[in-house]
Amino acid sequence: MDKGIVQQFIEWIIHNGGLYVMLIVIFAETGLFLGFFLPGDSLLFAAGIYISELSTEFFGMHYSFIILLVIIASVLGNILGYWFGEKAGPLLYEKKDTFFFRKKHLLKAHDFYEKYGKGTIFLAKFLPLIRTFAPIVAGIVKMNKKTFIFYNILGSIIWVSSMMLGGHFLQSWVLSKYGYSLKDHIEAIAIVIILITTLPVIIKIFFGNKKEPINTN
Repeated sequence: MDKGIVQQFIEWIIHNGGLYVMLIVIFAETGLFLGFFLPGDSLLFAAGIYISELSTEFFGMHYSFIILLVIIASVLGNILGYWFGEKAGPLLYEKKDTFFFRKKHLLKAHDFYEKYGKGTIFLAKFLPLIRTFAPIVAGIVKMNKKTFIFYNILGSIIWVSSMMLGGHFLQSWVLSKYGYSLKDHIEAIAIVIILITTLPVIIKIFFGNKKEPINTN
């Protein structure tokens, strides 16, 4: 059976550098502008399916240690994003309005993070694109650092653990129950995860800002 592009890409990461490449990918996706296109959710789930191989390659360490390293990569990625935003923030606040930039939007973002920052940093971990830019914006609007770090750590723990353990235990269950491996279906699994995680973002972008019609009666 021919493998799709997504499956080939994820398997290439798993088998060429394994854990080390995965740590770089998760770090980049959660902290660098250019990391927004990387398949974080799918990669974590696939890594859970291949967790035994990753553990063997990494000195035979227990898979819980592998998960801990990925959590640390996610936390550090967010901290880098916050730092970058914090450094760029003063320049943006002093910047004059242009066609592409309006200071009022920056002030609105500040007010939003003051009110919903905790939930945003936590939930952003589960949303592609948003998890890349949320920590950067948090730094720009100078969200409280202690609050940011707490929800960054909490979100990273739950995001990474749920994805990797989900892949690991589902693989074990399907293999023992039905006798076949999910490794042959990474492509389909990746596409389903991408659709589930990106759908809320797409709906919000295209339909979230529509205003209710004004009743003139």
